Amino acid sequence: MRLNRATGWFTGITHCPSPNFNDRPEGESISLLVIHNISLPPACFGTGKVQEFFRNRLDPAEHPYFESICHLTVSAHLFVERDGAATQFVSLLDRAWHAGVSCFEDREGCNDFSIGIELEGTDDQPYTDAQYAMLERLTRAIRAAWPDIGPARICGHSDIAPTRKTDPGPAFDWSRYRAALQNEEDNV
Repeated sequence: MRLNRATGWFTGITHCPSPNFNDRPEGESISLLVIHNISLPPACFGTGKVQEFFRNRLDPAEHPYFESICHLTVSAHLFVERDGAATQFVSLLDRAWHAGVSCFEDREGCNDFSIGIELEGTDDQPYTDAQYAMLERLTRAIRAAWPDIGPARICGHSDIAPTRKTDPGPAFDWSRYRAALQNEEDNV
């Protein structure tokens, strides 16, 4: 797995292009990484429905929950499944529609300057070792390309939209994730 900095696409992972993105504002630099969670239907894993959702192909008749979200046009840059498989939907150079109404350090509209990674999961179910391993690999590659994303600029969706969002939730082990990233920095 490698990040092509010129295109913003990773090689060695699945590509599933989403139409739900646009250009970042001219001159905007990428300086924030946002961790999310998603599962469709809620708490169901390995269904392929996240991929359909991010490509506006979710069938509202297939599940009652889908009726309430099928009109939304959202995406993320990356999605990490329970087995650690990663899928990319949007070039990291483009603005994926993952954060919604959001604010970080008094800056509104976090999509303008952030990268969004979705983990397949729920707020209250532990994430898998394979997911942490892939998330750490992705994060290292992203931070190597955009060094402005320091430790203090990696947050959860709940941090930038606290009145609307709770993900990645209490089940996400921030200490484990940050320690793995710090260990990598210590070995450089």
